[in-house]
Amino acid sequence: MVEQSREVSRREERARRILDAASTLILRWGYQKTTLDDISREAGVAKATIYLHWKTREELFAALMRREKVEMTEEIMQYVAADPQGATMAGMFKYSALVMMKHPLIKAVFLQDMDVIGKLAQREHSTAVYAEQLAGFNTYLELLREQGLVRTDLSLRVQGYMMSAIFMGFFFVAPFMPDEYMLSDEEIADMIGETIHCTIEAGHSVPSEKLQAVSDTFMQYLDLAVTRAREQLRQEMES
Repeated sequence: MVEQSREVSRREERARRILDAASTLILRWGYQKTTLDDISREAGVAKATIYLHWKTREELFAALMRREKVEMTEEIMQYVAADPQGATMAGMFKYSALVMMKHPLIKAVFLQDMDVIGKLAQREHSTAVYAEQLAGFNTYLELLREQGLVRTDLSLRVQGYMMSAIFMGFFFVAPFMPDEYMLSDEEIADMIGETIHCTIEAGHSVPSEKLQAVSDTFMQYLDLAVTRAREQLRQEMES
């Protein structure tokens, strides 16, 4: 039993090393130029070893993105849990922006950065998982509307469009701003949260019990998503 546990740990460590190598090389050369041969050399494993975990290059990169999303979601959950306002729409967007800036691969996918991610970005945005995430977000938005935490004079469709424009706009405008107008990551996250608050959220105070109920529901949703993704990743890494 002990030896079997050690073998599983060795496989997991090896898989982590492969994923770390893939992340490093994609950020250095881009998705299109990164091959399994490159990854095997960077990770210090035989190319055939990679196939023990993932049968194709695409499966490996999908696992890498899954790991990135798990880590990002767990970080967001920590922020939300520590902030009474964390589960509000403004709080969620603020912390999502702050955490995303610490995960360059996720940021590249979100902004459709073809130089870094290439076709992987298109595939990430066209998968059933992405559609499921959007559906989950709409469910969360509906909950906030029911609890009076966001405006109800706008349709879900319009609110979704507005929030996407606000969130993406802060990132897309950065390369065009002169140095004296540049903001830190924390300032950008704060400004995104403030803009969401001013345009989307209801302009009145909300009882703490309502905020707590929303926070509990939001955390349960995130925890379920993380658990599912982590289990799939664990199975791949232990194989």
